[in-house]
Amino acid sequence: MTPPLPAGTAFLVSCEHGGNRIPPAYRACFAGQGALLRSHRGYDPGALALARELAKALPAPLIYATTSRLLVDLNRSPGHPRLFSPTIRAQPAATRHDIVETWYLPYRQRAEHAIREAMAGGARVIHLSSHSFTPVLDGVERNADVGLLYDPARAGEAALCRAWQMALAAAAPAWRVRRNYPYAGKSDGLTAYLRRQFDGGRYIGVEIEINQRIVRTGRSDWRRLRAELIAALQAALAHHAW
Repeated sequence: MTPPLPAGTAFLVSCEHGGNRIPPAYRACFAGQGALLRSHRGYDPGALALARELAKALPAPLIYATTSRLLVDLNRSPGHPRLFSPTIRAQPAATRHDIVETWYLPYRQRAEHAIREAMAGGARVIHLSSHSFTPVLDGVERNADVGLLYDPARAGEAALCRAWQMALAAAAPAWRVRRNYPYAGKSDGLTAYLRRQFDGGRYIGVEIEINQRIVRTGRSDWRRLRAELIAALQAALAHHAW
């Protein structure tokens, strides 16, 4: 039986890098870059599969994108040097403006609107943003299977990630779970932006990072990780005060 979820809490699941699709209007810009689009630089393999299962299990609305992060990175703020890939930075300013208006702003606005709508009904919102990371970056191997990213200054986020890590360690100790790894949870991203809009008592934002080694090489391990990660989240939500 699934543990009960905390009363007065609404959930949102998002996936900013769920695919590597390039809209037809911009495909000529990426001619000959198929290998790059299929790599971790083009999207986050496995992130959308996890996001869909999280949204079903909670249950929660799911906001996701299947356009490549090489068109525009939905997990970066305006002005960030990696908002656009080198390919798009080389395009005219009018092209970049059209991409922001058509693909970037509507996505970010949908996420913010969903949170405001839930809060208008009196709920606190737990937002889970699903991502995955390459197992080796710049020649350095990442030594984790799962990363839980949060702002350490936000007590609710820190408590949820500790409880989630402990629940997964108790149920499936073989998985290597680290907090604020392989990235700092308070660095630029959608959750960081949303923290500036909503106080910590009403908004808890956590990025989930999955090692792409598991996604790419082990179907049974990948299915098991998703199931055990979600079960541990449900246990953490049920047995701790938020």
